[in-house]
Amino acid sequence: MKTVHWFCAVALATVLVAPPAQAQEPPKPGPEHEVLKKLEGSWDLTMMVGGMESKGTVTYKMELGGRWLVGSLESELFGSKFSGKSLDTYDSGKKKYVGVWVDSMSTSPMTLEGSYDKAKKTMTMAGDGPGMDGKPTKYKSVSEMPDDDTIHFSMYIGDGKDPAFTITYKRKK
Repeated sequence: MKTVHWFCAVALATVLVAPPAQAQEPPKPGPEHEVLKKLEGSWDLTMMVGGMESKGTVTYKMELGGRWLVGSLESELFGSKFSGKSLDTYDSGKKKYVGVWVDSMSTSPMTLEGSYDKAKKTMTMAGDGPGMDGKPTKYKSVSEMPDDDTIHFSMYIGDGKDPAFTITYKRKK
């Protein structure tokens, strides 16, 4: 019993005299975040899906210390109101862009990761999300940004060679 008391006294003394643990500095936004920051603002969108056209808007804003691009989309889809939220960042640990998408048509998120080709001004992401049948499905998105005011977005589902839908974004002036 004397050994247990002695051990506890030594452990307590060690804790009291040890230097406090240094809090790890969170990663600072880098040049990869500047790619996302360029998207900040309000955009009009035209979505083409199943031969039908739908109009809407999306607003992007850098938040959480400039580390995350937060998007809020509002449109109409198949005659019903449709809304979605996105979170995108550059994960410095993975050395990849990562994104999460949730919308009013599902209770499961889509998660994607990928890269940005500076020469082609194109972000390509791939990942998983709920399919139209509710089962997990593979997705690939390609966002071409020919200028600061235009985005051509294509979403591929499964092994599809043609996009399941496309969206053209135009920055509001």
